Amino acid sequence: MRLHLLTWDVKDTLLRARRPVGDLYSSEARKHGVQVKAEDLNKSFAEAYRTQRKSFPNYGLAQGLSSKQWWVDTVKQTFRLCGVSEDRVLSPVAEKLYRDFASAGNWETFADVKGALDHCNKLGIRMGVISNFDRRLEQVLSSCELRHYFEFVLTSEDVGVTKPDQRIFRAALEMARVEPPQAAHIGDDVRKDYLAARSVGMNGFLIRRDDEALDVEGVVPRVHILHSLQQLCNILE
Repeated sequence: MRLHLLTWDVKDTLLRARRPVGDLYSSEARKHGVQVKAEDLNKSFAEAYRTQRKSFPNYGLAQGLSSKQWWVDTVKQTFRLCGVSEDRVLSPVAEKLYRDFASAGNWETFADVKGALDHCNKLGIRMGVISNFDRRLEQVLSSCELRHYFEFVLTSEDVGVTKPDQRIFRAALEMARVEPPQAAHIGDDVRKDYLAARSVGMNGFLIRRDDEALDVEGVVPRVHILHSLQQLCNILE
């Protein structure tokens, strides 16, 4: 396969949270004298995040929110659902967590990532990022020593639309001046990554490191499912 451009999803494709959200939130709360069980925070975060995303899609840009305010509100609501309501505690905890998630301290790079990116570089394939993320992503990638691999980083906050909207993929193709059949996108979400990329004429690969991908049988051809990025290197050869 001869490609001129590879675009990458980030969360759960290149990086993952170093620890469960509940663990990180609980640990930070303890520093402020508040005891909340990590498992309770995991559950309440899922609920708060789901509600916030539904009420204020794409970080509330259309409603005049900033992505920082969106996240601070989500963190506060996570704790409120666990019975912590004092803003004098919630504000510093939320602000600190927001800053921490912009650094490598809370993220880890999958073991197969840098080898695959190095291999793509050696093959002369240009690369970029397409991610439903806020503007902290540039800083996150830099702190994880990944930013230099990519010509561009397109976030949903930058473009104003989220995957699977075709416009974010078209913006990447236009920026790179590459035709869709000469490009491929790699991500972990069937609808937002694989099918969305295919809908604009790009090639697509679905990364599934930890399962047999039984849930996508009949939707994604087996040759397009990667259980390791080493498989991608073999395909590109």
